[in-house]
Amino acid sequence: MIRVSRNVAALALLFSAPVFAQSTSWTPYVSEQDYFAVTFPGEPNVEDIVYPTEYRIELPGRVHSLEDRGYRYSVTVVDYTDAIDIHLARNARCRAEGGDGDRCQDDGPEDIRGAIVYASWNIMNRDGVDVNHYAHYNSDRVEGHNVRLTNADGSRTNATIHMHEDRLYIIESTVPPRAPAPGIFQISMQFLDDEYQAVRYDWVGTQLYSNGYPPPPRVDNSPARGTP
Repeated sequence: MIRVSRNVAALALLFSAPVFAQSTSWTPYVSEQDYFAVTFPGEPNVEDIVYPTEYRIELPGRVHSLEDRGYRYSVTVVDYTDAIDIHLARNARCRAEGGDGDRCQDDGPEDIRGAIVYASWNIMNRDGVDVNHYAHYNSDRVEGHNVRLTNADGSRTNATIHMHEDRLYIIESTVPPRAPAPGIFQISMQFLDDEYQAVRYDWVGTQLYSNGYPPPPRVDNSPARGTP
C-alpha cells in the first residue's frame, strides 16, 4: 500500500464544513492491495474483515476508514474472486452428502451479480435510519448504486456501491447534523487496473462497465489522482 500526499485545501474548503475544511489536510491515498485510490482527510486505519454474502458464504475484505470530530469516511472492499469456486465446492459437498435438486443448486452467479443490490439493501436496513435517496450511479462509468440516509442521531450518510473486477466497493461518508456532504471524498474515488493505473470507461450507447460483462473501451490510461 502506498500513500501520496498533496495540498488540496482549496477543494476541501469547497466541499466540507467550513471549520473542518480549514483545519484538515486532504491527501490522496492509494491501496495497491485493493486496487483503488481516494482522498482521505488523513491516514486511514485498515482492518481485515470477513464478509457474509447473500448466499451464505464468507469472503475476505478490508475496511479503510478514518473518523474525526463526528465525520467518518470509509472504503470497504470485499474480494469476490473466489466466490464461484467456494460455491462449487459447497455444491459438491452437498451432493456427496446425498443432497440433490435445489438443495445443491449453484448460487455463485447470483451471489456475484446481486452483490451491489445486497450491499445496498443492508445499508438501507440499518437500525433507525431514514432513506432519503436511492438511485443508479456511476463512478468513471463503473456502474453502481447511491444511497443517502439520515441516521437516528441526525447525522447523514452518503454511500456508493460498485463492483469492479469481482471486487465489491462500498464507499461511505457520514457527517454531523447540518454539515455539508464531503464531496471531495466521494468524487475522488478511482478504480485501478493491474498496473495501478486509474480506470475510466467510455460510453457505448447506454452501456457502462458492468462486472461480469465485456468492458466498454477505456477513455485513457491515467495514473491515480495525486500520483506523479
